[in-house]
Amino acid sequence: MLSEKLEQELNKQIKYEFYSAYYYLSMAAYFDDQTLDGFSNFFRVQAEEEQFHAMKFYNFINEKGGRVYLQALDQPPHEFDSIADVFSKALDHERFVTKRIYTLMDLAKEEGEHATISMLQWFVDEQVEEEDTMETYLKQVQRLGEQGSGIYMLDKELSARTFTPPTDGKE
Repeated sequence: MLSEKLEQELNKQIKYEFYSAYYYLSMAAYFDDQTLDGFSNFFRVQAEEEQFHAMKFYNFINEKGGRVYLQALDQPPHEFDSIADVFSKALDHERFVTKRIYTLMDLAKEEGEHATISMLQWFVDEQVEEEDTMETYLKQVQRLGEQGSGIYMLDKELSARTFTPPTDGKE
């Protein structure tokens, strides 16, 4: 059984994960407008991944006998200055999510809630990957510049990205 405080914080995280999906869809829409279909695809796939994360929290709360309370989402930004600006904002957002996961982990440890600690460890590891991905693409875009064949090659590369839910038994 989850404590009231932990249940509330896990519910808050569902909101943040769904907001992340919403934010990344806004970034995808920006790239659609820029006719950069690969970049748009990258962020649409990222949105799918975030929805998957939200549902992991949703399912966990239910498995632990808690109650899911969905919360309203804020409107995400929809104007960006450049490709690099989008990736910079995405990296900042992932760093925010990482801090949230760490806060949840600290609370679960404080309460000795081992099942929650186990579930959150997956997210701790996932956030390392999320931040690295955004930082890598940000650096590539900065190195390539916003114009020229390099950015179109990266756009083509990103068009191949797909979402495959993890099959590690912890879905």
